[in-house]
Amino acid sequence: MTTVSDPEVEVREGTYGDKVIAVEPGGAEFIPLNERHGRPLQLFWTWTSPNMEFATVFVGFIGVVFFGLSFWATFLAILIGTTLGSITQGILSTSGPTYGVPQMVLSRRGFGFWGNIMPAGINALVAGIGWFAVNSVSGALALNALTHMPEVLCLLIVVIVQLAVAFLGYNLIHVFERYAFPVLVIIFVIASAVTLGKAHPGAVHHTIPGAFLIELGATFGYAVGWNPYASDYTRYFKPDTNKRAIAFWAFLGLLLSCVLLETVGAAAGTIEKVATNANPTAGWTGIFPTWLGDLTLIAIVIGGIAANAINIYSGAISFNALGFKLPFAARRAIVALGLGTIGFFFGWAGLGNAGQNYNNFLLIIAYWISPWLAVMFCDMYLRRHQDRTQIEHLLFNRKYTNWAGPVAMAVGVGVSIWLFSNQTKYVGIVPSHFPSTGDLTFEAGFVLTTVIYLTWRLVADRRTRSVAAVPAPAHQA
Repeated sequence: MTTVSDPEVEVREGTYGDKVIAVEPGGAEFIPLNERHGRPLQLFWTWTSPNMEFATVFVGFIGVVFFGLSFWATFLAILIGTTLGSITQGILSTSGPTYGVPQMVLSRRGFGFWGNIMPAGINALVAGIGWFAVNSVSGALALNALTHMPEVLCLLIVVIVQLAVAFLGYNLIHVFERYAFPVLVIIFVIASAVTLGKAHPGAVHHTIPGAFLIELGATFGYAVGWNPYASDYTRYFKPDTNKRAIAFWAFLGLLLSCVLLETVGAAAGTIEKVATNANPTAGWTGIFPTWLGDLTLIAIVIGGIAANAINIYSGAISFNALGFKLPFAARRAIVALGLGTIGFFFGWAGLGNAGQNYNNFLLIIAYWISPWLAVMFCDMYLRRHQDRTQIEHLLFNRKYTNWAGPVAMAVGVGVSIWLFSNQTKYVGIVPSHFPSTGDLTFEAGFVLTTVIYLTWRLVADRRTRSVAAVPAPAHQA
């Protein structure tokens, strides 16, 4: 295991331990062994609570209302897409205790130190600004419906609470998710039961061409959107923590929460009063008794905070993983404030047309994360016999390059979008001629990136072995 004496490894300074009301020091560095704590079970509520929000409900809602899928077809898309994203979440989470670094630092294995700027930079923007704005708006609209305060004031209140949790850091996030968990589960389970009781699963529907694969991409995009954060929330665990337990609880928390609320969203879409309401949040909570509607709005606000505390925290870590050295000890916390401020203004701008581009956003998430996952898993496979200390060393080696990663990902993203994207902003060549193909971008991107990366690495490794096998020329006097 890495020791602090290794000059290549950047070690997080300061003491933090298990203190909750304290600013977590450092940024994206290695967590010292004496600072390790936590247990796998906490991953269950860490990945359940942030999905107990209306943004999750809306993923199922769009399948029925926007794409015209039947309830059962939407449920199948939800089940497949969420299961895939939850499996990868569980696998990636297991690396945190082993290496003691965030997910976007582990990404350097497949992309090289500076090549990793591409995925880390994308994730910093998507998490710290994109997802932050989406969930902030969701929480603000729910608070507005509950209190009738001005929308901008509601947005400001929600953002301040989110930033406070993310600013303090890792320990407070885990505690917040833990105590939010029973409140959110109880309220949403009751709301789910009422919704399912009023739903019409056999309602007449008019499906657009390729709707199933578009909805599949959206559900996968929502679940897999948590993947670039996976080891951020396990890197404080001790190295000998049970890896199967880590994978299981991370998988289960994400799977159950997303499948439940997305299915409820699909059920809500079969209720005419909800489907025809210009404000889906108000339409959904409007079918409940007043007391339950108010409780659900409160839960939506808490769920949005639970989600965005994670988004802004991991967005700040991804920014630090870009490799730029920031001198202040609280660099992660300060970056979180900066990203959150930008996210506030994006959310403010989006208050007037909230949800209009949500499906496009989910698909874009799937478009870039799927090729990134292809590089990550291929590299994990190729390095399965490599000594762990060698991998730890290269994670902080600024001279380490692996251009197979960024090239394969760039080609995989670009070509798959060009050929298969199917959304309102851009329709690729294939679906423009054959609409029934839906959206195969994330599937094509994964396969293409895998082929390019493995081919590149196998050829490069073969050349390296050939050069090493050539005997050195005899000394000439």
